[in-house]
Amino acid sequence: MASVGPSAASAQPALPSGPAVFKTIPYAFILPEIVCGTWVWILVAATSVSLPLLQGWVMYVSLTSCLISLLLLLSYLLGFHRNSENWKVLDSLYHGTTAILYMSAAVLQANATINSESSPNAPLNYQLNSAASFFAFLTTFLYILHAFSIYYQ
Repeated sequence: MASVGPSAASAQPALPSGPAVFKTIPYAFILPEIVCGTWVWILVAATSVSLPLLQGWVMYVSLTSCLISLLLLLSYLLGFHRNSENWKVLDSLYHGTTAILYMSAAVLQANATINSESSPNAPLNYQLNSAASFFAFLTTFLYILHAFSIYYQ
């Protein structure tokens, strides 16, 4: 009887490095997360922040998440993970936690949008806050997709 190598079910796919990051799900979500998250804090910064506590949290979550995701993307591009399974756990925990934080930020931004209807610069602030809310929920969705798609790899 011939010996058979490891089964296909037990073989783990290699973590991508270099440009392959942009072609591999869920790692291809990192760049859209960064772009949409950047739009959130640019749009919030463009408004006259009428609720600094609410929108301060939105700015904190979006800016911090954007920077950490950028570092994570750079680490994948440069191959710092060296195919360690711990990177999958780190990636999943980071994106799951960030999805929860972004959901809270998106809800607070939606609240700020509702409250901006009665501000002195109502039309402009309302439009900017609406766009920020849209991108906040879109970014939340991207982080959720990334976190869950690691398990279905």
